[in-house]
Amino acid sequence: MKIVVTGGAGMIGSNLVAALLKQEHEVHVIDNFWRGSISNLEVACGDTISDVKIHVADLSLFGDWIKILEGADCVYHLADIVAGIGYVFSNEGFIFRKNLHINSNVAAACEMMNVGRYIYVGTACSFPLELQTGVDAKPMKESQQYPAHPESAYGWSKLMGELDAKYMSQASGIPSVVLVFHNVYGTPTEFQSNRAQAIPAMCYRALTEGTKSGVLNVWGDGTQGRAFVHVDEVVSALLLSLTKGENVGPIQIGPDFCTSISEISKKIVDIVDPEIRIHFDKSKPIGDKGRCADYSKAKAVLGWQPTISIDDGLRQLIRWIQKSAQLR
Repeated sequence: MKIVVTGGAGMIGSNLVAALLKQEHEVHVIDNFWRGSISNLEVACGDTISDVKIHVADLSLFGDWIKILEGADCVYHLADIVAGIGYVFSNEGFIFRKNLHINSNVAAACEMMNVGRYIYVGTACSFPLELQTGVDAKPMKESQQYPAHPESAYGWSKLMGELDAKYMSQASGIPSVVLVFHNVYGTPTEFQSNRAQAIPAMCYRALTEGTKSGVLNVWGDGTQGRAFVHVDEVVSALLLSLTKGENVGPIQIGPDFCTSISEISKKIVDIVDPEIRIHFDKSKPIGDKGRCADYSKAKAVLGWQPTISIDDGLRQLIRWIQKSAQLR
């Protein structure tokens, strides 16, 4: 099939592209490299990167990029503006407006080009704040997205993207799948800049500042938690969505338990150096207090369930960061 992946140079996108190439699809990537990189694709795809058709474009602006969708059997829409929690809460207006433009333009382009299938990736950040009460919060169900009350502009913008996918599908007859990802981690990933997300940022700080000073600084008080899901597992869900899950509303992809940042930081320290002391910086934002997924819909509709333990995922990530940053 001809498959287009927006945001295909990001962590999730590059791994998805590699998996699609293994299935011998014709893969086009559209990315502006704001956060993604050619390096991500090189790491994920290896020698097969020469088979990827890469297009540089800003999806928040309509342009010639829409022609890339002509004849597409499927469009995976992963592109958005997101980063670590510090960046998200410091740039809410920018993130909200950019993501609205990106989602609206991609959905409209899919309709104009009459693509075969539209797979939109949403976020657990779109669930109501009241459901995200801590590590002991009950697994959330898709039916609980409304009444809507996301904590962040990012969550609101992604929720609007879900609606856009729904209305585009109803108007055009194009099958659409909406996957709602919980907190994805894995490789390749950003780990040094303010755009890095929690787990890779903590791993890098443990490997650098932690081994030098004996202290790992962690944002918040450590009680906040997330349903962390490995990138290989979300790629599995994305591949299953090529033939399943259309027009059934949002489908959560994530485990049914929450892991606290305190527990994650302890696991990281145990792997890097058990002598490192953890310091929680309570002056920093923590975001939602805790959430996890009732993935029963994913299991029933897609045949998907999580299988990779957080311990195995962290060990793999730390080894990769050590190699990438040339650390010993």
